[in-house]
Amino acid sequence: MTTPNHNFIAGNWIAGESEIENRNPSDTSDLIGMYAQANVAQLDNAIDAACDAQKLWQKVGIEARYNSLMAIGQEMIARSGELGELLSREEGKPRAEGVGEVYRAGQFFTYYAAETLRQIGDTADSTRPNIEIDVRREPVGVVAIISPWNFPIATASWKIAPALAFGNAVIWKPANVTPASAVAFAEIIQRQSLPAGLFNLVMGSGSSIGQRLVESSQVDAISFTGSVPVGRGIVSTADSFTKVQLEMGSKNALVVMDDADIDLGVSCALNGAFGGSGQKCTASSRLVVHSDVHDEFVEKLVAGTKAFKVGHALEEGTQLGPVVSDDQLQSNLDYIKLGQKEGAELLFGGIRLDMPTEGYYMAPAVFANTTNDMQINREEMFGPIASVIKVGSYDEALATVNDTRFGLTSGIVTRSLSRASHFRRNAKTGCVMINLPTAGTDYHVPFGGRGDSSYGPREQGSYAKEFYTTVKTAYISCGEVG
Repeated sequence: MTTPNHNFIAGNWIAGESEIENRNPSDTSDLIGMYAQANVAQLDNAIDAACDAQKLWQKVGIEARYNSLMAIGQEMIARSGELGELLSREEGKPRAEGVGEVYRAGQFFTYYAAETLRQIGDTADSTRPNIEIDVRREPVGVVAIISPWNFPIATASWKIAPALAFGNAVIWKPANVTPASAVAFAEIIQRQSLPAGLFNLVMGSGSSIGQRLVESSQVDAISFTGSVPVGRGIVSTADSFTKVQLEMGSKNALVVMDDADIDLGVSCALNGAFGGSGQKCTASSRLVVHSDVHDEFVEKLVAGTKAFKVGHALEEGTQLGPVVSDDQLQSNLDYIKLGQKEGAELLFGGIRLDMPTEGYYMAPAVFANTTNDMQINREEMFGPIASVIKVGSYDEALATVNDTRFGLTSGIVTRSLSRASHFRRNAKTGCVMINLPTAGTDYHVPFGGRGDSSYGPREQGSYAKEFYTTVKTAYISCGEVG
């Protein structure tokens, strides 16, 4: 029998009312473990404990916070090989990507450890005589963090690290698809001398645990990454005075202009469209290509797509692992059928692959002769599927990029400085890439989008304080000098 991996609530590892299986998408015969599912009463205990612990943590000196976060980050970096392999085993991204994700997650903690020592306020003179003004940031309180499966440690880290750094308590509900990474991560955090209940791992379904969490009047802020429908539900369900931060869907476009380095454009497209099996919110699923270079680009894109080595996530040389689950695979295959029905030309891929191990393997797909009004170019597919859209000018390319309800990332490949500058200013996305893949961002600068992609303050970098803190302005009478 496999021992269930428990929730971490109020400083203790607690069995749930049930368990779920966690299986390897590269080899479904590989049972990673059984993972506890909390009940509502356990979640309520976690919320109560978080409220009490936050009051203690707020009073802890900034050097103690620095030491705790730095230790967490350093352990994650030191163990990135081991934990990255576990992550890849349960989520399906190639081992090198899993290791890189854990290493980057550790960097989030070391970055925010340093941020604890940079909490410098502002001062001002009053318009009234003999009064000074002091402006400081204070913790928002208890933060609910609901994170996705596609970056199970990195996304959670860029939320949990600033929450703790700025003096908040955390209740973390990870995705049920990737519980092993969550438990391993929680074990690292619990080794620090944090007040019991400051950090809680509560695993369970979105319909019960997630719903109860966002409905709680004791939760001061909710940070969520996931789908648009769930994000909309959180906004409508949460208390009207609860701070909400949402990172949701995308339909990112990469433009390849007539003056582009075509090999660079193909490299950016392959990286952005198929990295992580296309299961990235920053993936470039729309490839907007100038007609003058369209045929050459498509020929090289298809050749590059065919060259991808699809395989077991932990196998040496694998460039593309399986998708995360059977549900995701079926959704991807349905989009392939939809694209063909809409008139798109499937040039390669889009089929389930038979491999030495039973898993959710799929050949990366390239569509050509698509238009921006097709559903495959309107909806987020979240799989290794790229659609080429031919345009006749830069203006048409920019209009196509912006013709979407999403607005997370966009990119352009061009040798023209004027075009690059104009695109940077006029692309209606939160992140813009010039001669780079649309996927790939840094941890020390803000991340977020527009439209249906994001809601609320930005994540990452120093901008995170806008969500995880509240501003207090104090007026001090100094009296008259005499």
